[in-house]
Amino acid sequence: MRRAWLIVILLAALTASAAVAVELPKGMMALTARPAPPLRLADMDGRVTDLSTLRGRWVLVHFWASWCGPCRREMPTLASMYARTGLTTVLVNTAESDEEVFAFMSVAAPNMESLMDRDGLVTEAWQPRGLPASFLVDPAGQLRYLALGGRDWESAAYLAFLAAVSRGGAAPAAAAENPR
Repeated sequence: MRRAWLIVILLAALTASAAVAVELPKGMMALTARPAPPLRLADMDGRVTDLSTLRGRWVLVHFWASWCGPCRREMPTLASMYARTGLTTVLVNTAESDEEVFAFMSVAAPNMESLMDRDGLVTEAWQPRGLPASFLVDPAGQLRYLALGGRDWESAAYLAFLAAVSRGGAAPAAAAENPR
């Protein structure tokens, strides 16, 4: 019996240590899980992306505009993070012309495509509270994390966090914040 308890305690300790989460990087907020708003938009070539078809994987949904200074500084690090991690990343440009988006993306992130929220209605539904804003949507389609403002997505802290989340790691121990 004593041996059985020792095994139970050992298994509990191993399970607890495996569930230890990576710390939230500065600027990333845990959200109270709730369904992500609908997102169905086309890119400049007319290819449609529907967030609901991306279920089963973590998705970074990033709202941006070329006139936004922090967006301009952040985009190359976002492109680098995408190239390094392969995390499904959905860029959403907010109410700019094809010409503005093409000119910016061809320099800042030439290997990425952006969806075009031409009328701003999708952005309005997501309520990003400013640009840039990045939401992490879990495999079940729930909003889990939010990053407001520009950041260095290729920093060690963000890469470690995104790798842990993508592997199905536990949510960070920090209390959930709901900025709304």
